[in-house]
Amino acid sequence: MRMSIQAPSAVVLIRPSRFTPNPATATDNTFQKPAPTADAEAIARAAWKEVTEVASALERHGVRVHLFDDEREDRADAVFPNNWFSTHSGGHVAVYPMQSPSRRGERREDILEMLKREYRVQDVIDYSGLEYDDVFLEGTGAMVLDHLSRIAYTVRSNRADPIALERFCTNFGYEPMVFDAVDEAGYPIYHSNVLMCVATDFAMIGLGFIADAARRDQLLERLTAHGRDVIELSRSQIREFAGNAIELQGRDGRILAMSARAAASLTDEQRAVIEKSCQIVPLGVPTIELAGGSVRCMLAGIHLDPRTPISTINGVRS
Repeated sequence: MRMSIQAPSAVVLIRPSRFTPNPATATDNTFQKPAPTADAEAIARAAWKEVTEVASALERHGVRVHLFDDEREDRADAVFPNNWFSTHSGGHVAVYPMQSPSRRGERREDILEMLKREYRVQDVIDYSGLEYDDVFLEGTGAMVLDHLSRIAYTVRSNRADPIALERFCTNFGYEPMVFDAVDEAGYPIYHSNVLMCVATDFAMIGLGFIADAARRDQLLERLTAHGRDVIELSRSQIREFAGNAIELQGRDGRILAMSARAAASLTDEQRAVIEKSCQIVPLGVPTIELAGGSVRCMLAGIHLDPRTPISTINGVRS
């Protein structure tokens, strides 16, 4: 099967030692749930174990995993690095402004240095200074990037400011496609990547959350422009995090990494469409999902050329 620029073969994954659902982000994240137990240590241990098992599962499929530990107690959402940085072909890296002050400490210089050391990085464009003007854009949570068609699908929210989005799209060569999506209670969907996933040969999207029929038609037109199949996800499937998946390049072909509950929510027909081009890899992350994000949120894909030829890496963790 051909390689695809949509599917990275390496990821950054953060293993937290003090994980907990972040009360500072619960006001606009309706996917977030309170912890079922008051035992903070038990929650943290469960999250540590889940991330460890995700790393091992991806490596078994030949994905290169850069696993970083987080020991700080003030980074409740450190497990979601895709919000503060993204990488792009041609050697480009973006660093993003985060809406909640509680999350701004997640940005880590050691991760950026690893990228420069292991991959061919030409420049790092840092938008984090926009935080001082209350302008935010939370990376590939706020944007779902179609690297093939160069489109940044973006749900309008307080985590995706149009000024920051326009700057990103101008600098990185994407077309912004902004739309409104609200949940059953009328609250805006907080991040685009819980609503939709764009893979090489298919896309999954919760069209029922988009009230504007004309905009739905425009989205479908763009998503199918290059022959992609579009899988419509129900409201209940979106709530099971079926939209929060990511296509990766494994040793033996492309895989779709998603949570076990997300995979269980798929119909046989949906699975058949996905499995024409991807192997579904279900990952158990029920503790992490309490924070309102799932597998896609946990994985920062690396779209950079490695300094060591990929054939010699063979999925070994760095």
